[in-house]
Amino acid sequence: MSELRLIHGFHAITAKLRHAAEDIKEIYVAAGRQDSRARDLVKLAESRGVRVLPTDALRLDGLSGGARHQGVVARVAATQRHVTLDDVLDELSEPALLLVLDGVTDPHNLGACLRVADAAGCHAVVAPKDRACGLNATAIKVASGAADTVPYIMVTNLARSLREIKERNVWVIGAAGEAQKDLYAIEQKGAVAWVLGAEGEGLRRLTRETCDEIAKIPMHGSVESLNVSVASGICLFEARRQRA
Repeated sequence: MSELRLIHGFHAITAKLRHAAEDIKEIYVAAGRQDSRARDLVKLAESRGVRVLPTDALRLDGLSGGARHQGVVARVAATQRHVTLDDVLDELSEPALLLVLDGVTDPHNLGACLRVADAAGCHAVVAPKDRACGLNATAIKVASGAADTVPYIMVTNLARSLREIKERNVWVIGAAGEAQKDLYAIEQKGAVAWVLGAEGEGLRRLTRETCDEIAKIPMHGSVESLNVSVASGICLFEARRQRA
């Protein structure tokens, strides 16, 4: 395990222990912490054969780069397991449900989108390499474990990937506030990919033109837009509601 990165927070590290403990080199826990959350984490780490090191607060702050680490930091393998869209779609036993993010560069938003995607049973989150943030420690912490359960697939050309998704009989729906049709008027019982842009900027022109159709979330108050993770949840759970 030559190249390592750091993750922090109880949810992120617990998820890594449960799903890929072999990727963890060691875990640093605040010295003297004896609460149930810390004890459960240590117990799980020991059951997976992962070394736990009591560490002072100053070093934890340094390891996490000043982020809110909750008293726990881990060194893990730097490389993510490589998963392609074809890998995901080939293994499905139900119609695909995908979330595509166009221009989401804030790791807090990415982490929240991954968490929503996991809750909705989304099969993968897709983003372009040129206008997206990677899975850094902040995104992983905000995702609360979803970074290890939902594949995050970064593609070189988003429009081309959307065309490939469509060739797999997945209906591609773009979210845009100026659309004529709202999301509740669209049938989503089959395979669906929801495409959302960053708050304010929205979808890029080519991304919009590649979608099969455009839909809006009806807004009944004074605000004009929603955070991308909130909008993602509304769209994905409507697809799940229709399937149920």
